[in-house]
Amino acid sequence: MHRPRYDDWSLPKGKVDDGETVLEAAVREVLEETGHRARPGRPLGEVRYQVAGRDGRARDKVVHYWAMEAEGGAFAAGDEVDALRWLPPEQAAPLLTRDQDRDVLARFLAGPG
Repeated sequence: MHRPRYDDWSLPKGKVDDGETVLEAAVREVLEETGHRARPGRPLGEVRYQVAGRDGRARDKVVHYWAMEAEGGAFAAGDEVDALRWLPPEQAAPLLTRDQDRDVLARFLAGPG
């Protein structure tokens, strides 16, 4: 998905709302950002990096990923995500802006284990 705020191509991600598990948040974020309901599969691990907080200080961010299967829906462009592409993995990898997203895709392709 393309995020105009960052002008990047990325995998869906977001923050956990109060009362949610990280898996519930992942499913919700996929729906919000892609317009598609998804059934979670195997975990794909986590990515850690630093982001600037509102006070300008660096803080750690942890993002958990799962393989998911789309179960229907429709994408509608918005302020947060303005484009969505469904691609075979070999075409998606070079489009992704960050190495950490390509690493998650590689974990998906490697399969369980």
